[in-house]
Amino acid sequence: MTGASAAAVDGDTPADTWQRTSSPASTIGSWLPEGDLGVRLAAGLSRVEAALLTAVQSEHAFIQEAAGHLVAAGGKRFRPLLTLLAAELGDPQATGVTEAAVVCELTHLATLYHDDVMDEAAVRRGAPSANSRWSNSIAILTGDLLFARASDLLADLGPEAVRIQARTFERLVTGQIRETVGPRPGDDPVAHYLEVLADKTGSLVATSARFGASFGGAPPELVSALTAFAEEVGVAFQLSDDLLDIVSEDGASGKSPGTDLREGIATLPALIALSGDDPAEERLRELVSRPITDDDEHAEALALLRSSAALARATEVLREYADRARARLSEVPAGPVRDALSALSEYVVTRTS
Repeated sequence: MTGASAAAVDGDTPADTWQRTSSPASTIGSWLPEGDLGVRLAAGLSRVEAALLTAVQSEHAFIQEAAGHLVAAGGKRFRPLLTLLAAELGDPQATGVTEAAVVCELTHLATLYHDDVMDEAAVRRGAPSANSRWSNSIAILTGDLLFARASDLLADLGPEAVRIQARTFERLVTGQIRETVGPRPGDDPVAHYLEVLADKTGSLVATSARFGASFGGAPPELVSALTAFAEEVGVAFQLSDDLLDIVSEDGASGKSPGTDLREGIATLPALIALSGDDPAEERLRELVSRPITDDDEHAEALALLRSSAALARATEVLREYADRARARLSEVPAGPVRDALSALSEYVVTRTS
């Protein structure tokens, strides 16, 4: 799918302009299958996109503009894609599949509004973040609105779906709290970080696959296998973001290289460096132990990280998660769906954006 910005027309309100915006780009990567499966997934994504637009509508123009801000900005639609792909192991046209995919994406988008407030982010998906465009209060309330819309859809999917979503949301919040508080005395910072990623990212990706397989009518053993697969892939996807922030050149990853370093966010490569005692990396440890605002020091830290043993080890950890995810597919029947899921587990290692 391709996206385009809608040009304003005389007399348009912001909501009118937003409503006429074409479907946003979905940068889903080269792992997406071709053939009949790819055609079905593309059709499914179109249904999800239409349902997302419906879900963020409001009789109040400003609320619709704010709620639709990140929908219109596009994204990978990673979670709904997993829902649709998992449903292919049963009946992808079954009642609840599209709705569950929309619930997962709405939940994800809601967390982004809140994350941007906590991180004081100025840009999201190439557009001004909601908090920088309006205010922190508007961003928080808009995220709450999207959670409410997701809950409304969930109510029609049955009590078990509501329970699964509630437990997923608990993990999302638990991960955010643990990230905010940081590791406690005696905790391994690297293990703590990976546990946080499992809660903050892996849990919702896992639920996306679980919903797809469950509503598609896949047998219980496949539901369990795909849920476990997706959690490993979800963590791997976030780890690849960590690495891209370091190794991407000239913003190829969609943001300026070393953004985490500037903000003092210790991702896996920095945490591994900080846990080491190699004298050759003493200067690196000193730099990544704090936010780096000086341009020369920032460039130095990036150069040191790119050639460090810490980055090499972080890459190994990413590969380990991807390999564990692929191993979960042994219970999935051979065919296009398993091939696509296997390609996804490789894509998270090799992606460049």
